[in-house]
Amino acid sequence: MNVVFLGTNGWYDTETGNTTSILLETDKYYIILDAGNGLHKVDQYITSKKPIYIFLSHFHLDHIIGLHILNKFNFGQDIDIYGQAGTKKILNTIINEPYTVPIDKLQFKVGIYELSEGAHKIPFLVKCLFLQHSSKCLGFRFEIQNKVISYCADTKICKNAVELAKNADMLITECSFGPGQYNEKWPHLNPEGAAKIAKEASAKKLVLTHFDASIYQTLQKRKKAQKKAAKIFDNTIIAVDDMEVEV
Repeated sequence: MNVVFLGTNGWYDTETGNTTSILLETDKYYIILDAGNGLHKVDQYITSKKPIYIFLSHFHLDHIIGLHILNKFNFGQDIDIYGQAGTKKILNTIINEPYTVPIDKLQFKVGIYELSEGAHKIPFLVKCLFLQHSSKCLGFRFEIQNKVISYCADTKICKNAVELAKNADMLITECSFGPGQYNEKWPHLNPEGAAKIAKEASAKKLVLTHFDASIYQTLQKRKKAQKKAAKIFDNTIIAVDDMEVEV
């Protein structure tokens, strides 16, 4: 399984990267985690007719703004989008006039499906649990090709994040705050918090992404976050745009 980090910034684009989007290429599927501006690169990597699935954690713009360029793509296969309750209404509002090309006028069919908490077969197994953020945000756990990939987007440390990450081959988490930073009114992870989740969950690898663009103004600051997290959870790496990792 190949994991491609299309966008690794949180909040807005800078020279360090685009906003959050991650591609998982498995033997049978393309799975896209969130749809920030990094999504515009995905056609560089989708080169076969395998089914395409997009999973949205929540509706903050840095996680969905890339959907406005869906009309750029002509893969030859349809796309299914999954998210929490309310996804259909929100996407049919945003992916529509006067903002962009409406869903029903795209060159391919887009299906939109809403998920409750729990396990689902889509046809691969995915478990969804709500994390703790300023708005409702889903975390995901994928079980594919005898591997577990866990994705915890915007959140603070919480039991659901640990549950989703339990024994995961790769835990991908946000790292919006810098070392030592915390704000109860704006729940996000700092590198120490992400590492604590990985350690408690006995994950095998931790990948930090979704770096707040106003805090992590350089890639060097990301490297400092990696060193801080690695003191708690040794097998920690930082994501940068266009990085590929085999699982």
